[in-house]
This record gives sequence, structure tokens and C-alpha cells, in this order.
Amino acid sequence: MPAPTPARGGPGGPAEPARPAEAAGPTFDELGDALGAASTVLRANAMAAGLGAPVPTCPEWTVLDLVVHQGMVHRWAASHLRGAPVEPERFEREGRESPDVLDWFDEGATDLLQAAVDAPDDLEAEVFLRDAPAPRRFWTRRQCHETTMHAVDALGARLRRPARPEETWIRPAIALDGIDELLAGFVPRRRLAPPPGGASHVLVRPDAADVVWLVAVAGDGRVTTRRVGASSPETLSAQRTLAGPPVDLYLRLWNRAAAEPADELQRWWRRSVSVKW
Repeated sequence: MPAPTPARGGPGGPAEPARPAEAAGPTFDELGDALGAASTVLRANAMAAGLGAPVPTCPEWTVLDLVVHQGMVHRWAASHLRGAPVEPERFEREGRESPDVLDWFDEGATDLLQAAVDAPDDLEAEVFLRDAPAPRRFWTRRQCHETTMHAVDALGARLRRPARPEETWIRPAIALDGIDELLAGFVPRRRLAPPPGGASHVLVRPDAADVVWLVAVAGDGRVTTRRVGASSPETLSAQRTLAGPPVDLYLRLWNRAAAEPADELQRWWRRSVSVKW
């Protein structure tokens, strides 16, 4: 999918080893609650918009495409949480053939939440991001953020334009965790064009947060991301900064911003980072 089109959800790439210690963030229960809330928002806005409505933040999709896609991914993730992965294509066919696709979506969301609750803490399952937490948390967290972004897409379909941060239900703590997953998990999996103005280090600084992220782009495009304290001297190495309220920054970094980027750094981000998730 060419930039600057927003990222789409779906199965990931090659497996990565789980990280030995999880970064601070929402509890497992909070991630589950946020996943459930996003599923409810997606369903309600899909019903209000109508299945044939276009999705402004996913220009090639209708609401039907969005609902089928997310229902497919929920079932695919649940199969990993149960330790018996299933190829996702069959789920997409099932959704499109369902007599009531919104009920079908609800069934998948409920089943995913139950699979997350039932999974053991020492679950052995594939993960596909760098710096990944243990599999049970990984899959719950991944679906929390995927469903949240696609619920924002459904909200935009109802509004007939991209949603503004203040129009969403997203809590800052969830937004911060989603920023962390993107910057530490997704972005280092690929090479990036150099940031504008000859910069090599970009600081991502959410307002009033204790943690910031230092994204370093090497000459060959390889990316490393470090979480550091907001007052750490390491932040001084950054030549450029992406900043803003947590929810606003979360949407912008996932290319769900309501407005086209106004500055060259945000334009570079949208042009360079096109994550398929």
C-alpha cells in the first residue's frame, strides 16, 4: 500500500523473539477492556454508517470491507491465542458470506476476548514484532491497537471525514502504548529514507508523558528505537521532534490524522512509514 494511505491491518511478517521484560504500560486487563471498547465502537459506527459507505481513512474500502477484515483478524488472533493458528483466508470468505456480518463480527470479537482470558501466561505462540512482549500479552495488545485504529476508521465512515482526536473515546494511556508498539515494534522492521534536513535522530515526545522515544535512522536506512526518560540527556541528540497530545500523536503516527501534514517532518513520516498491520 503506497504512502501516505493509512496502514491496514492483517497478519504480520516473520516471527521475532519475545522480549525478556515488558515495558511499562497498560495492564493486561486494561488492554482487554480497550479491545472490547474498540470492538463496540467499530460495530456501532459501522451500523450507523451503513455497510456500503466509503471509509475516508482507507480510501479503497467500504465499511463492509472494514468489518470483514477486522472480523477475520480477530479470529486469526484468537487461533494463535489458543495455540492452533488457522490460515485467515477462510475467515474472510466466511464473513462475506454471513447473512448478518455485524453479528458475525460480534461473535469474533467476543471469542477473541475469551481466548485472551483463557490463554495461559506461559503461552507458546508466534509473535511477529521486534521487542515483542510474551505471546499472551502480545496478541491482546496487537488486537487492542489494530481494533482501535479500525474503529477510528469506522467512526470516520460515519462522520464522512477523518475523526479528530477529541471525537474519539481513546484514553491517553492506551495511546501511549500504541505509540510504543509502533515505534519499538513495527518501525525497526524496515529501512527508512533519511529524515528531512539531514537529521538522523527524531524524538517522539507526547505531551506530559514520562517516556519519549528516540528514533535513529542510520545512513543505510536501518532504524533503531530507544525508550528514554522525558528528561534524559539522550534526548539532546535529536535534531527533529514529533510532539503533541498522546491521542493526537497516536492518530498522526498511524496516519489517521484529520488534516494533511503541515510540516516537512510529518510529511516525511507519512511518506516513509507505511506499516501493514
